[in-house]
Amino acid sequence: MSARMHAVVQSVFGGPETLEYAETGVPEPGPGQVLLRVAGAGINPGDAVLRSGRVPELVELPWTPGNDVAGVVERVGEGVTRFAPGDEVYGLMPVSRRGAYAEFTAAPAEALAFAPKNLDLVHAGAVPLVASTAWQALTVLARVRPGDRVLIHAAAGGVGHVAVQLAKELGAHVIGTARAANHDLLRGLGADEAIDHTTTDFRTAVAPVDMVLDLVGGAYGPRSLDVLRPGGLLVGASIAPGTDERRAAERGLRYVWVTAAPSGEVLDRITERIEAGRLRVLVQDTYPLSEAAEAHRAIEARRTTGKLVLVP
Repeated sequence: MSARMHAVVQSVFGGPETLEYAETGVPEPGPGQVLLRVAGAGINPGDAVLRSGRVPELVELPWTPGNDVAGVVERVGEGVTRFAPGDEVYGLMPVSRRGAYAEFTAAPAEALAFAPKNLDLVHAGAVPLVASTAWQALTVLARVRPGDRVLIHAAAGGVGHVAVQLAKELGAHVIGTARAANHDLLRGLGADEAIDHTTTDFRTAVAPVDMVLDLVGGAYGPRSLDVLRPGGLLVGASIAPGTDERRAAERGLRYVWVTAAPSGEVLDRITERIEAGRLRVLVQDTYPLSEAAEAHRAIEARRTTGKLVLVP
């Protein structure tokens, strides 16, 4: 293996043009880490937020972005026993100076799981963050039960289309907001109702619900409180939060923010569902690693159905 590789490197905060395709060194796996030959690196809206500098305290420049990763284990660091060279794995990496937008990356073994056998690694790279976020929101925070009514905003997007499937598996009545062109997709994923957010105020079209998963933010948060039953839960997972606990509590409602922590154990459960055919993650487009800036422009347009993936 060459000691050099190509990666996307960012040295200053700003627009997509700050993402440089550069030659850099191949990282060494430290204790508890594995070195991966990256096959697919999912792109998420949060990547663009970090790139922009809106939360500079989370990023130490220069850095290589990317949390979603799938690839083949090249080497394992000290103390790693679950994985061995040649294993195909995927995972959600913590934010660090060395992310997944690279030909190779070093990832914590505890954040990884064996990739689903019925997915190629490019598609596997699209899974970790969206599936982990939906899992945390629906099963841990909301504890969705059979018969619950669940409203999912941006239901055809990355987290949204996974959340539709998980909520339906949990026995919920699922309502999704999306452009009309995506309504057949939502129904195919299990949604019971679909609302065109471009023509309809969802508050006029939705009977009271037990839980709202807000993947849009801004005005959607306060407006979503209007459709919750007494004691209902609003889960925020957007990059632009629009409400808070106090505002919800004043109306006898609950509000929580969901973050997806890297967890191989959670991904093991996701793998089971993918291999059983109960969950699928859609990839709208793939981009070569050298076109990361163009991929970021696409994700910031906020018209993606499913996920975008970088392919080294």
